[in-house]
Amino acid sequence: MRWLALLAGVALIALAIVAVTRVADTREGLVAEVVTLLGALAGVSLLIYGLAARPRPREASVAPRPAPSVATPRPRSSRDLLLGVVGIALALVLLGGLAFSGGFLEAAFGLALLLPMLGGCLYLCLRYLRASRPD
Repeated sequence: MRWLALLAGVALIALAIVAVTRVADTREGLVAEVVTLLGALAGVSLLIYGLAARPRPREASVAPRPAPSVATPRPRSSRDLLLGVVGIALALVLLGGLAFSGGFLEAAFGLALLLPMLGGCLYLCLRYLRASRPD
C-alpha cells in the first residue's frame, strides 16, 4: 500500500507540474490552476503518507494476546528537546522576517498560522523536561 501511495503521489505531482505550463488568464487556465493546486496537495499528501507510514505487523495466526501489564512510560529522548527547540527557533526567525518585511499586521497573521507548530514544539520541550525531572 505504501508503494502505491508513493507512485500515486509522484504521478499527481507530475500532473501538477505539467498543469503549471497551461496556467493563463483564460477559463482553461483557471481550470489548470485548480488542477495544479489540488493535484499538488493530493500528491504531497500521498507522498508523505508513503514515506512516513509504518508497515503493519503481520500475524501468522490469531493467538490470544497476553493480558496487558502496567504500562511504564518510556523515557523521552533528547531528540524531542532538540526538535522542539529547533522548531521554536525556526518560528521566531520566520516571524522576525515577517515583522521586518511586512510589518506588525503580517507578523500577527504569521503568528496565527504558526500557532499549531509552536504548540507542538512547546509540547515536545515540556514532555522532555517533565520526563527527565527526578521524582
